[in-house]
Amino acid sequence: MADPLLDRDIAAAALAQVCAAAGPYVEALAERPVHDPAAAGSLAGIGGPLPEEGTGTTAAVDRLLAIGTATATASSGPRFFHFVTGGTTPAALAGDWTAALLDQNAFARVSSPFAHEVETVVLGWLRELFGLPAGWGGALVGSATFANFTSLGCATQWWGERHGADTVRDGLSGLPRMAVLSGGYVHASARKALQMLGHGRDAVQVCARDDVGRVDLVGIERRLIALDGAPAVLIANAGEVNAGDFDPVDALAELAERYGAWLHVDGAFGLFAALSPRSAHLVRGIDRAHSIAADAHKWLNVPYESGFALIREPGRLGTAFGMPGAAYLPGPRDPGGGYGLHGPESSRRARSLPIWATLTAYGRQGHRAMVERHLDLAQHLARRIDEAPELQRLADVPLCIVCFRVAPPGVPDEDLDRWNRAVGEALIADGRVFCGTTVYGGRVALRPAIVNWRSTVADVDLFVDVVRELAARTRAEP
Repeated sequence: MADPLLDRDIAAAALAQVCAAAGPYVEALAERPVHDPAAAGSLAGIGGPLPEEGTGTTAAVDRLLAIGTATATASSGPRFFHFVTGGTTPAALAGDWTAALLDQNAFARVSSPFAHEVETVVLGWLRELFGLPAGWGGALVGSATFANFTSLGCATQWWGERHGADTVRDGLSGLPRMAVLSGGYVHASARKALQMLGHGRDAVQVCARDDVGRVDLVGIERRLIALDGAPAVLIANAGEVNAGDFDPVDALAELAERYGAWLHVDGAFGLFAALSPRSAHLVRGIDRAHSIAADAHKWLNVPYESGFALIREPGRLGTAFGMPGAAYLPGPRDPGGGYGLHGPESSRRARSLPIWATLTAYGRQGHRAMVERHLDLAQHLARRIDEAPELQRLADVPLCIVCFRVAPPGVPDEDLDRWNRAVGEALIADGRVFCGTTVYGGRVALRPAIVNWRSTVADVDLFVDVVRELAARTRAEP
């Protein structure tokens, strides 16, 4: 194949190929299986040795679309209840395509005034969406893991200051281990962030009052007292991943203020409880935090990868993440600087565009309505489970996750974990709906999460029907 520069006239045709495939794929999401086991063999068409001679744009795009639309997990569809994965609203999808089309480097104002301005607007809108006071700032990042990393990076810089040290310049050498306290809901992504920051993933001292992980406030206060004025970081968890439960953010904020600690809120999906008066009480006190981490690719329903960190003192972002001097790059205080100096990534796509598009298209009220519809669907799912004699709900449903297991009367407890694991494996293999297993309070369970804008009562009912069908089948199998 000739130099790709000579193939440039075919760009519009290649985009037309994608557009032609997009319409049928998106229209089919409402009914298609999440995973089609029969299509798995098509994945072999992706491999092979690196081509010596290219096939050309048209053939390459045709092949990618044919294999991708057949084998991709329909995680943006309404029947994907695994993990906590949102879909992609039409406006957000178009915004993401626009981001790819314009291909902006959102490192700084000087690299893209457009991307910088959109990100500035979006961060302000996110602050307003969650009811945070004026003065908060933040950074758009690739995930809640990076949002936790960014937030805890600022906390580390603050903690170093309290010890009279400059951790940005000199690192952690010679300092005591940073005290990090949390209940048992602390997520693996927060531990990973601490691991990457050099504190170690086991830096978190867990204070839990039961095997589910509910926070022990008395235990946390006891640890704070024992520190005798030394700085500490508290992690409040807004939306636990197994049942959607919340730490009492307000009570943890009270402890943070009383003992001079940094309060970080991990609100990967639970932060969106703030959008509805029905659930806003769950995040009462977030305005008293020092930092908040969340995902937009969960309940905001924008494409992967999209997270954000919100910081009460945004000046700490430039201090913690500003880069060493380079003659051709703007510094943190340079008028040409920007958000690449406020977080872990320097080379950054314009991930603000799909957020801007969806917030502009549907506004505060549209996103509130989506959250409230999902609250209703979660309650409907809970009722369906309660009505099924062979299903057992394991927890209350404060938000959008319903934790339950297969547990017919008369089946010994020692057999239930094996059976529920078999049901989880069967769900993934079957592909009509998608949901995996977890362990909640020592028991293997399912924990479907409802955060996709397309999901309906019919999708929830299908999920229950499939679970019951597969439960009966796996029990009957030897």
